[in-house]
Amino acid sequence: MNIINKTAGFFKRQTVLCISLAAAIVSMFFIPPDIKYSEYVDFPVIMLLFCLMGVVAGLRSAGIFEKLTGVLLKFAGTTRTLAFILMNICFFVSMLVTNDVALLTFVPLTIILYKGSTSNKNCLITIILQTAAANLGSMLTPVGNPQNLYLYTEYDLSMDFFAKTLLPIGILSYVLLSLLCLLIKNDKIELKKSMEKSLQYKKLIIMSALFVICILTVLRFVPHILCLVLVCIGLLTEPKLFIKIDYTLLFTFVCFFIFVGNIGRIDAVRDFLSDIMNGKELMVSALVSQVISNVPAAVMLSAFTDNAGELLRGVNIGGLGTPVASLASLISYQLYAKSDGASKGRYMGMFLIINAVLLTAIMLIACFVL
Repeated sequence: MNIINKTAGFFKRQTVLCISLAAAIVSMFFIPPDIKYSEYVDFPVIMLLFCLMGVVAGLRSAGIFEKLTGVLLKFAGTTRTLAFILMNICFFVSMLVTNDVALLTFVPLTIILYKGSTSNKNCLITIILQTAAANLGSMLTPVGNPQNLYLYTEYDLSMDFFAKTLLPIGILSYVLLSLLCLLIKNDKIELKKSMEKSLQYKKLIIMSALFVICILTVLRFVPHILCLVLVCIGLLTEPKLFIKIDYTLLFTFVCFFIFVGNIGRIDAVRDFLSDIMNGKELMVSALVSQVISNVPAAVMLSAFTDNAGELLRGVNIGGLGTPVASLASLISYQLYAKSDGASKGRYMGMFLIINAVLLTAIMLIACFVL
């Protein structure tokens, strides 16, 4: 019984990993392992993800995010202003450090700031807006989230094409998020000073330099192997940073690479998916993301379309909607659910309502206007 409980617990924590592994194994029965398997895995993407996760973990432990938050929150005087600032922090910071890292860093700070508040609803809505902001803000850079990094590399996109494709949606998203901040009551607040954390300057300098190297690698100025070597050397200054890298995400990518590679070799499946995707990339990718999340959706569907722009839009907009549409959304929920006085049912209800409004509005405008 204990083994069953542990297995069920692991599946609950790593649902997407388990699904990707099962999909890869099932696909092997149709296409047995052979030499072509070595061509499936996009190793540059895996290396870049590894490097970025390690460097961002280093930046976080250096205290830069807490310091940034402390400075910005000095401008807050009401709960509505506080929510607007926290939403902005997640929106813009996620562009550089990924949506999940932004939420792992700033949602706990939000919970601390609202601790003891008479209105749990303000905290709840603020976290939901932060989550949407991280998912939408991260779409604006190739390093903002894993699906962007993958598609940017897979289709060999230019920064010019990337910006033209996603900037209009990003601006629209920011406007809608700002308007949704009006849902927060405009009460007076007293900010807590216990969240202050001193900067570790030596670590900050090292990690900042490595982050620049990662960005230069994304822009194709630095070879992936050289980036990996330099980052590993830098992380050795604090070996525990290696532990903070999300290896399950890396393995999930490998499993989906195998799955996609195999189904791409099954003529009937390849033709069926290609027909479904043809001319409907945005809608299909956004809907598929609601079920399997936008990262695996990007990996799977990229094999069946050359329309990188619509696929890029679809999987990024598709991060809204259900809690599993973006794995970053589950991070926020788990952090909130563990907080004192958490109202899980109310959170999920508000999450679905706000995400449905954002998803519907952005999808409609993206389809018919942008």
